[in-house]
Order: sequence, then structure tokens, then C-alpha cells
Amino acid sequence: MAAVVVVALFVTQSICFSLPASAQSEPPKSHEGASVTILLTIFLRHDQSKTLAEIEAHTKRTRFYEDFPPPGTEIVSWVVAMGVGQIVTLRLPPDRLRAVNRYIEERAWGAFRTEFYPTYDFQDIAKGLKNRP
Repeated sequence: MAAVVVVALFVTQSICFSLPASAQSEPPKSHEGASVTILLTIFLRHDQSKTLAEIEAHTKRTRFYEDFPPPGTEIVSWVVAMGVGQIVTLRLPPDRLRAVNRYIEERAWGAFRTEFYPTYDFQDIAKGLKNRP
């Protein structure tokens, strides 16, 4: 299942990035007519070569926190994992993926090392597996 989701996201990205901007103005629709969104988990690992004051100065200078998340995206969760850094999960239409990437490149790099993971909500599936006979 995870492989199918990753392949679907890759195909969607490829299609969206190859379309002219005018064709990307509306998010794609699912077969039910609802807007299609993806979940993207971003690891913001603290750059341990910098002091906390240096990291805070960088994020203040780039307005990282003031303007996050980029327009057209929604924060699903945002936690701090001690020893790792911040872990943010966003919900976004596939055509906003490039904007999120650019936002992180322009504002987070220099304060954090970043990792991106396409994700999906497993909670209902886990409940179903727990309750099956």
C-alpha cells in the first residue's frame, strides 16, 4: 500500500510540474469530486553546529515562524522530538508541493537540516486491524 501511495505521489508531482501555471490553478479532484490532498511530514533537525541563539536569529531574519505554513497548506501536527528537532506534518494539494519545498529552502536552510516524507493517516487502518477477528 505504501508503495502505491509513493508512486501515485510521484506521478502526481510529475504531472503538476510539467503543466503550465494556468493549468495548476485548481487542485485535482478525486472521483467523488472532493479536493485531493497529500500529507507531507518535514523533519527540521537542529543544526548542532550552531547555538540556539544563532538558529533563532536565522529563523527571525527569514521570518520562518511568522509566515509558516506557506499559503494553500495546513498544519496537521507540529511537535518537538528531543534529540531530533521539530517534526511538522502538512496537508496540501499536490500542486503546492513545490511552494513548500521553496519555502523550506529559502527560510529553514541555515537553521535546520531538512528531510521530507510523503505520509498518510494510518489511525483508522490500525483500528480496523486491531478489531478484526
